[in-house]
Amino acid sequence: MSEESPVPAPAENSQAPLRPEAEVLAEARRRSRRSFIGLGLAGLAGLGGWKWLISQPEDDGIPRPLRQVLDANGRLSHAYYKQTRLAPEFARSRARTPRKNGTYGLKTELDPATWRMRVQGYGTDTVQEFTLADVQALPKVDMVTELKCIEGWSVVVHWAGARLSDFLAKYPLATRSGYPFDPRNPPADLAPYAGLATPDGNYYVGLDMDTVLHPQTLLCYEMNGKPLTPEHGAPLRLVTPLKYGIKHLKRIGTMTFAVARPKDLWAEMGYDWDSGH
Repeated sequence: MSEESPVPAPAENSQAPLRPEAEVLAEARRRSRRSFIGLGLAGLAGLGGWKWLISQPEDDGIPRPLRQVLDANGRLSHAYYKQTRLAPEFARSRARTPRKNGTYGLKTELDPATWRMRVQGYGTDTVQEFTLADVQALPKVDMVTELKCIEGWSVVVHWAGARLSDFLAKYPLATRSGYPFDPRNPPADLAPYAGLATPDGNYYVGLDMDTVLHPQTLLCYEMNGKPLTPEHGAPLRLVTPLKYGIKHLKRIGTMTFAVARPKDLWAEMGYDWDSGH
């Protein structure tokens, strides 16, 4: 007789025994309560933080802690900003018409023939007026650069106009002495800041003098080979391609110079004053 084959031992059950339904439901209720309490506490903390934030004194139209964060971003941007750093230029064939994007300062009718740019000299109440022909008499500069919007879109545009630095070299209104200056070697009495606004004063921007004297900062009167249209800032607008489009003031009406940082519309709305990229 052959030996009997051993009977195999029953396999161990690898799964834990099922828990009673009542125990599972009780554990689910405990977890739900903990999650609800945790979310509630987090919400209360967030609400408390928000109430504290909006209760703080305002600086340029927004709570001071937010302004401090934006100013820190602006300092970083300004530290990166150099006169020798130029925005990239592109082939003219890539130029397109940008969006109109906003009517701040453009809602009133304007006769280009009677338009004047009014510039107040630094440290004086004297105001000089300039026609478009005065600006066009300066050396013409063409550049094809990218206009970047804070909304996230960008477009390549062919701009033409006069360098703002050339204008101030011929009309030295940014120095207390009133003496002509070389933009490459600015004098000690040069204003630290400039402010520009539309004729109705509803749109205004502030610029540091490094931006004013940058070789790509233009008093622009042409776009894509044609005179500016009213919706794009005719008869004269600002173009400064190392800044976001909110700094590219349309329809320049006035220009002033100051020791302190001038007011800026979009900085008051919560964006950083420098607005560089």
